[in-house]
Amino acid sequence: MNPLELHQTFTRRQMLRLGAMGMGAMGFANLAAPLIGAVGKSGGTVPLPGTLGRTHFKPTAKRVIYLFMSGGPSHIDMFDYHPKLREYHGQELPDSIRNGQRITGMTSGQSSFPCVAPMFEFTKHGQNGTWFSELVPHTASIADDICLIKSMHTEAINHDPAITAINTGSQQPGKPAMGAWLDWGMGSLNQNLPGYVVMISRGNGNPQALYDRLWGSGFLPSRHQGIKFRSAGDPVLYLSNPNGISQSMRRDMLDGIAEINKHKKLQSGDLEIDARIAQYEMAYRMQTSVPELVDLKEEPDHVLDMYGPDARKKGTFAHNCLIARRLAERNVPFVQLFHRGWDQHGSLPKAIRNQCKDVDQPAAALVKDLKQRGLLDDTIVIFGGEFGRTVYSQGKLTKDSHGRDHHGRCFSTWVAGGGFKSGMEYGRTDDYSYNILENPVHVNDLNATILRALGIDHERFTYRYLGLDQRLTGVEHPKVIKDILA
Repeated sequence: MNPLELHQTFTRRQMLRLGAMGMGAMGFANLAAPLIGAVGKSGGTVPLPGTLGRTHFKPTAKRVIYLFMSGGPSHIDMFDYHPKLREYHGQELPDSIRNGQRITGMTSGQSSFPCVAPMFEFTKHGQNGTWFSELVPHTASIADDICLIKSMHTEAINHDPAITAINTGSQQPGKPAMGAWLDWGMGSLNQNLPGYVVMISRGNGNPQALYDRLWGSGFLPSRHQGIKFRSAGDPVLYLSNPNGISQSMRRDMLDGIAEINKHKKLQSGDLEIDARIAQYEMAYRMQTSVPELVDLKEEPDHVLDMYGPDARKKGTFAHNCLIARRLAERNVPFVQLFHRGWDQHGSLPKAIRNQCKDVDQPAAALVKDLKQRGLLDDTIVIFGGEFGRTVYSQGKLTKDSHGRDHHGRCFSTWVAGGGFKSGMEYGRTDDYSYNILENPVHVNDLNATILRALGIDHERFTYRYLGLDQRLTGVEHPKVIKDILA
């Protein structure tokens, strides 16, 4: 039963009775949460402050940091090396490999589809001897700390549906993002910071559009939507008091507004009013907690240097990675970094080199930093995009100017910490890095596996909306990939 349906089952007299019993508006929200969550508390092993109440299983992770490379990074040029592709360079992609694949309108009119080998050298790293491109030497240095999944796949072939699908479990807009689901279900131990934080950085390439709904709460209460930290001005909009308004005056105004909202709640039964009250209170608490969070004066030089030269520049991916570590230290359960500019339809060799220069060192530093602080064991770090790129060239094939189109049949993502196996590869693609040969991992399989590491059964993690039990992982029965869990 969704909040609208729920409040309609209560008469005004019943609502007033709840208030008279001392439960109040916020108390009623806590009472109703298990009903609208429909998940139950049996079998849990770890208490949670969110709607779930308890985990379904013993978790191996408490928090997630998702490094999302928006635009579709080329797995062929970074992680998925096939020596035979050197032999195929310049040859037409066989019809037997393409096998009737649906392609975008950007290359559907091409008369020729020549294969493009990576223009970069690959070397083996780690005890497992995993191939890494020269583009990501720092990631190669943590080869023994990550699980490299080479067999990710998605049905989506364009950016917006693909980003929407991997973040919400569905290509259809309007569903809650993973961070919103987790904030709703797990809650947060830190009452002075949001449970879901989003930061955005931009590379030098083509920046695909990002919409607020990608970190929205969908049909969940709006208090669970991601809070976007900004690189200029107040880290969060309206964090500072307006001119002429003191902190005590703001406190008095919030108390007055809360009373009005509670009265309105008793009249209407609208559970969204609880979300409004909670958001106002969180904004007030963030006035102290956020400035302290983003102040890097106490960070030693050697830590800043580990993240790279951009760590001191607000708004960069490096700076955001450092803030993500500080959020993890403060027990924020879900942090998501979007780095734009990976849509490389042309001039790929130069563009991808610049993008990797932005993200390679900071991403590896984040893993190392968390590990040094004893936080990696219970923090999941994810690095990947919405899809990969095609083996065939988009446009004229030259050493410097070729591009690659969107490719959802296979792409690479790496995961570190939080109960995932380390120093391993999972999945295998063909010699063209075009089709999956072994161990496919759908984007919703990965999401189901992340939930499992957090102690959550994705099939029982539901919310009744429009008469259906909605799930983050959709309705196609995704599976938990147990082989990549420790």
